[in-house]
Amino acid sequence: MGEDAELVRALRRAVRGAVDASPTARALVTMDASNYRRVPTAVVAPRDAADVAATLAVCRERGTPVVARGGGTSIAGQATGTGVVLDFTAYMTRIVDLDPEARTARVQPGVVLDTLRAAAAAHGLTFGPDPSTHSRCTLGGMIGNNSCGSHSVAWGTTADNVAELAVVRGDGAAVTLAPGTWDGAPEGLRALVDAHLAPLRTGFPDLPRRISGYALDALLPEGGGPDLTRAFCGSEGTLGLLTEATVRLVEAPRARALAVLGYADESAAAQAAAGLLPYGPLTVEGMAADLVRDAEGLPKGGAWLFVETGGETPADARARAAAIARAADCGDAVVVTEQAAQRALWRVREDASGTATRMPDGSEAWPGWEDCAVPPARLGPYLKDFRALLAEHGLRGTPYGHFGDGCIHVRIDFDLLTRPGVARFRRFSEDLADLVVAHGGSLSGEHGDGQARAELLPRMYGPDLVRLFERAKDLWDPAGLLNPGMLVRPAPLDANLRFEVLPREPVGPPATAFGYRHDNGDFAAAVRRCVGVAKCRTTTATAATTGSGVMCPSFRATGEERHSTRGRARLLHEMLAGEVVTGGWRSTEVRDALDLCLSCKGCASDCPVGVDMATYKAEFLHHHYAGRVRPAAHYALGWLPRWLRAVAATRTARLVNALAALPPFAAVAKRVGGIEPRRALPRVAPVTFRRWWRGRPRTHGGGRAVVLWPDTFTDHLAPSVGRAAVRVLQAAGLTVQLPPGDVCCGLTYVSTGQLDRARAVQRRTLARMRPFLEAGTPVVVLEPSCAAALKADLVELAGETPDFPHARVLADSVRTFAEALQEYAPDWRPPRLDRPVAGQTHCHQHAVLGDAADRGLREKAGLTGELSGGCCGLAGNFGFEKGHWEVSKACADEQLLPSVAAAAPGTAILADGFSCRTQLEQLAGVRGRHLAEVLADALDDGA
Repeated sequence: MGEDAELVRALRRAVRGAVDASPTARALVTMDASNYRRVPTAVVAPRDAADVAATLAVCRERGTPVVARGGGTSIAGQATGTGVVLDFTAYMTRIVDLDPEARTARVQPGVVLDTLRAAAAAHGLTFGPDPSTHSRCTLGGMIGNNSCGSHSVAWGTTADNVAELAVVRGDGAAVTLAPGTWDGAPEGLRALVDAHLAPLRTGFPDLPRRISGYALDALLPEGGGPDLTRAFCGSEGTLGLLTEATVRLVEAPRARALAVLGYADESAAAQAAAGLLPYGPLTVEGMAADLVRDAEGLPKGGAWLFVETGGETPADARARAAAIARAADCGDAVVVTEQAAQRALWRVREDASGTATRMPDGSEAWPGWEDCAVPPARLGPYLKDFRALLAEHGLRGTPYGHFGDGCIHVRIDFDLLTRPGVARFRRFSEDLADLVVAHGGSLSGEHGDGQARAELLPRMYGPDLVRLFERAKDLWDPAGLLNPGMLVRPAPLDANLRFEVLPREPVGPPATAFGYRHDNGDFAAAVRRCVGVAKCRTTTATAATTGSGVMCPSFRATGEERHSTRGRARLLHEMLAGEVVTGGWRSTEVRDALDLCLSCKGCASDCPVGVDMATYKAEFLHHHYAGRVRPAAHYALGWLPRWLRAVAATRTARLVNALAALPPFAAVAKRVGGIEPRRALPRVAPVTFRRWWRGRPRTHGGGRAVVLWPDTFTDHLAPSVGRAAVRVLQAAGLTVQLPPGDVCCGLTYVSTGQLDRARAVQRRTLARMRPFLEAGTPVVVLEPSCAAALKADLVELAGETPDFPHARVLADSVRTFAEALQEYAPDWRPPRLDRPVAGQTHCHQHAVLGDAADRGLREKAGLTGELSGGCCGLAGNFGFEKGHWEVSKACADEQLLPSVAAAAPGTAILADGFSCRTQLEQLAGVRGRHLAEVLADALDDGA
């Protein structure tokens, strides 16, 4: 530890950027999106090229390895390492210059690809390579891996689109690399090439996706060589540290169309892909039905080719796509020109990197052989042999990827938790490497070799050419400190596996409170869902889902990895490992990272692998505070149903409201309750919804009976919503009932991790609901967060034990307001309002319930327009807790408040959630309304 401490002190003296050796900082970068894990000594966020050089100088003096890291989405392990990790995403994120005339951009390595593409789009340009991680991968990482993406059939790899690179070599020299000159090359490199012209001319396979190894053939004199930029691309941070890049931009088509072609299986699709290339498509992507959650909009088939075309006009693009569809030998096809529909279909393809991590039966699948490439004409035969090899080893995997370039992605159900499983992983890797080479292919066709494949490079290139790779590496990096163990002198492919440090026994009931039904009751398996594709690291909610997404609002507010879904999953992984993050459930590092999790559940739907951080947070808080005094807000806000029931029972609502309106009293109450001082305390209704219900004239709709759930928020804080719902449901012919006695979903106890109390509350509720459940009466829940709690949390807390009779029945009985009208009053026509709408779809509704019925009901009522995505930022107790004000406001400022501010006069401001309405009122002075209220007003106006 003494040497590590001295290294950190030296780094802090040498660089202006951030130097962080805390357990949190180190834990966040132990893994990328691969199977591998390494623990660094420190993380440095350099401010500029001088900081990069200074960091390398300090590390060179001490023999400390240096690893460059961008978005951390590498799949072969090359973004992990010991020593010092350079995080370029904190400060080195500028587009230094964009020249539309020259069609070039000068960027720092931490620039996210979508940021560059957005800037270039203003000039009708784009950067051609576009991996599926385009919303979070960085240009530095793309250059390091020579990334490609779906448009490489039109625009090539990253190496094809790089004009100049500013690099700090491993020997400390700051140089500029450009095509056509040896300037910047280390001494001896030219002589090495000249002495081995024959093997360099004959030793590299000729195919569009040959990414493996060093591109030393780019240094040959023919074809305009040497091209040091091309040779540097794909070197995975082992030759030098990139500080700036000049990249070429291409003209973006003015219009695009997408032809989706259906085939019987992926082998048939692969066989057809090469035949489409003469038509000049922008993409030829393939995937099988096993990876598709929802096939809506796709043609019939067991596999599909996604073929994009461009044109000057939509008609031109469509004509080209239609011509391909007619020429394709496929069973069924659709051609899409509408942009939203294209984005929805592309999301199906891009999410495959996440959905592929779970087999159809729910078992886990892993990278490792993620992106082999063969000549496109050989893809069909290769896939047949690949399937046979999987069967021979007793493994399963579903190929997908860049069929037009012969590049295949696949996640395979390796057992990487046991020694026999790891041994099979090695045997299969060796056999597959031989198969790829036999088909004239490359072990890596996009993501680089890293640790996953570097050990097998001699099978592809032979030992003599690999020795040339080693000699080239030594010239660029004499001390061997840049990303050691990658590409040359590699670590074994079955070493440093991320799972080696996890508990061998399942972390599940009774040790955990939730059931984790989809992970076989194992909390560690639930945490392992996060493979690191980092869709949560997007800068806008729309980028997260290509629609009105939610995940991950706290990351977008802070820009810090520890506040992303992936970052929190990493910390939980390290908590279970116990090496970097110690203290187990008492870990302060995990507690602090989870503190800004809004429990919005956006990740449960937007994350391709269904990471549910809201549940993990509740689980953690449950254990963290077991037997200890909790934060004041957990008592003030977590016990909110209890406090409000007491106010209702004593009929002191007016007194409470009067005291809350007095600044001195309110200030004391907020301080005692751990509530944010800038928050106004909500007013308590003098007459609760349930009290109004008991005193109203008895009426009967005469139709299907439904139970209207009197949730805490509707009952005590917004009874007008309940009254409106009764009015509408009865107008639709339904008979409305309320349960006897108090019922509660336990939401506030769950969100604060008081899971024993939540279980007790839910048990009492189920007992009171039993007659309705046995009668099959549907339960209409007005508050989306409460509906989501009944749908998801109730069953997960119940587990499979008999303690919770009827838990599943209640969950299955829950209907939203719109769903109840759609299902039980399908012929009812709501009043026509013919008004635009603005506001927000509740994050829990987006994540758990869905809003198809709401959209249909709004359409019937003539309410036009879209509600915003994202999260309102209040999120139940989150926005009221002290210390959360800035993040809460930033979340609201992202989508909700702008959408309402831009609304035209007469627009109906919709917000079904009490939190959303409160946020609107407190931050914008705007009254949001539940859809039931809007419809009830229209009914009353009509009457």
